[in-house]
Amino acid sequence: MRRLYLALVIGLAASSSLPAQQRTTPTFRVEVNYVEIDAVVTDASGQFVRNLTKDDFELLEEGTQQSINAFTIVDLPVARVDPPLFRGTPVEPDVRTNTGEFNGRVILIVLDDLQTDFRRTQPVRLAAKQFVRRFVGVNDLVAIAHTGSGANSGQDFTNSQPRLLKSIDKFTGQKPQRTEGISDEEKAFKARASLNSLRASAEFLSNIRGRRKAVVWFGEGIDYDIEGVAGPPADQGRSITQRGESAPVIRDGMRDLIAVANRAGVSFYGVDARGVGAGLDEAIDLTGLDDDFQTDNGMVKVMDDTRRSQDFLRTISQETGGFAVLSRGDLNGSFARIIQQNSSYYLLGYYPKNDKRDGKFRKVDLRVKRPGLEVKARGGYTAPKGKASARDTASASKAPADMRSALESPLPVSGLGLRVFAAPFTGPSKKASIAIIVEVEPGRLAFQPSEAGAFSEDVDIIISPVNASGKALEGTRDQIPMRLSLANYDKVRQYGFRVARRLDLPPGQYQLHIAAKAANGNAIGALAYDLEVPDFDQQPLAMSGVAVMSGSAGRLVTVPLPPSFTEVLPAAATASRDFPAGDTLSIFTEIYDRQLGSPHTVDIKTTITTDDGGVLFSTSDTRKSDEIGAKAGGYGHTQKISLAGYKPGRYVLRVEATSSLGKGASAARELEFRVQ
Repeated sequence: MRRLYLALVIGLAASSSLPAQQRTTPTFRVEVNYVEIDAVVTDASGQFVRNLTKDDFELLEEGTQQSINAFTIVDLPVARVDPPLFRGTPVEPDVRTNTGEFNGRVILIVLDDLQTDFRRTQPVRLAAKQFVRRFVGVNDLVAIAHTGSGANSGQDFTNSQPRLLKSIDKFTGQKPQRTEGISDEEKAFKARASLNSLRASAEFLSNIRGRRKAVVWFGEGIDYDIEGVAGPPADQGRSITQRGESAPVIRDGMRDLIAVANRAGVSFYGVDARGVGAGLDEAIDLTGLDDDFQTDNGMVKVMDDTRRSQDFLRTISQETGGFAVLSRGDLNGSFARIIQQNSSYYLLGYYPKNDKRDGKFRKVDLRVKRPGLEVKARGGYTAPKGKASARDTASASKAPADMRSALESPLPVSGLGLRVFAAPFTGPSKKASIAIIVEVEPGRLAFQPSEAGAFSEDVDIIISPVNASGKALEGTRDQIPMRLSLANYDKVRQYGFRVARRLDLPPGQYQLHIAAKAANGNAIGALAYDLEVPDFDQQPLAMSGVAVMSGSAGRLVTVPLPPSFTEVLPAAATASRDFPAGDTLSIFTEIYDRQLGSPHTVDIKTTITTDDGGVLFSTSDTRKSDEIGAKAGGYGHTQKISLAGYKPGRYVLRVEATSSLGKGASAARELEFRVQ
């Protein structure tokens, strides 16, 4: 059933399995007293100054001049979503690459469900979506965390808007309404839980160096009275001292959060859920939520709680270099300011001359020597306390530490260029079989000639699937000893090479973490690939991924396909979506029919559309259900397409299947490609 037009064979490889391992948050980190300071320098008109050098700065810690060990200017563009003109919405890419340096912002959205009234759920969802849709660029990496929900509600770093919006839709406020009452113990517990989540967010982001990191914190702050006068009145059996016993813990938790954020170079931006309604694209009426507190001293209590919670938002934001969004003002203006603050700045790194891990605050004074300029930078940090934690080197994969670090990196690692394609097909039992293509670019491959006339380079490739809960499942590891003849060496040096592997995964949402290392020169590349594995059995008509081959892709040397892969695809697809004019494409997909109780036909239509909506190619293939028989199965669909006469530009390939039985039985896949 699975027939492809091309099989590329060259003797290269050996493959082994990678045992499953648990993955929560990355464990690699810099365990030295290294400090990064980000600074914005403006002229008299308030414009960012871009032509400064390291020698223009003077850095003092507690009055002692420090040596600036690292210096760079970060000036990031905002790359907007660029959908095809005819459709208005982007086509989710089916190929990922790490080529080029990462030039985007790093943003973590925290949805504080523990500290948000259920009745404000929808405004918070809309505000967070507005931030993602209107202000996040396609070059940014964004993650989402929920303080009170399970890990599968969040989203690891991605630039996929649909994935981010899906995670936001899982947000539901969990803070009890005041009419329901809440004990001091429960209130204190949730306050500590939110602070712990925020601290964990800052610690997670501390693994990222060379960037300012932003946490956009949607919630209502924390209204616990840290001065120790919260809780039920004394005549209900508890003294003032008992009622305030959690206050020092929560106060210290706030201070600890600020200290961790400042060490990590993380800026918080608190967005008060009570103030977002007026700034939304969709009108939301938040009035009347507290009308039942108009009697007795209820409104006084409401106002006191609001003041305390906004003080929390304001303090944490301002003390970490951000700002709080508290009123029903210009929400879009505030969001734009968050992006601006994280787009243009100088980054200076140094090793403090005082390297004591005493937990004390260190005042930092950053000055610009040029007259007439103003510098804004955080005024200090809290030194770490105690011994540096030992690096966690245990790993079931037995992978080198540098490859583990690359796999765990929230950002792509560009030392070795990679392109990755993955497509789900039906698999054994209730799992799907994922065909994965990894193409390695030749630029950093350093072949060594041997006396026998061969050219040698060893490449290690690890594919580790991580599910929505952050657990790493069984993956693959390939240690590829390449011993090439002169002819194949010339091909690889010009075009690179390709590896094809298969994983079997149950339906769900995943990220494939992929890392590759070239032995000669130790070049390492890594990236994360967003993967949705559908439940093919739950749909009347479903479609696999679309595998694309091309004549030009045949130039890449392909590692011999393992038998497990050829059970899914008998030849390797390409991970390129750029094709030369005049190339020939061959596509393959499967349509799975689950309506075999009644005879019918399935129409499979393939089209190619220009950027402005013109249809350059269209063909249909009608299949009969009796081809499959009484047992559930699928139709294999192949199509050859010549690109002769195609002008340079962007195109959309669409494959759509429709059943004659109707009842909403249809399935479609789209991908975007370019002709050079």
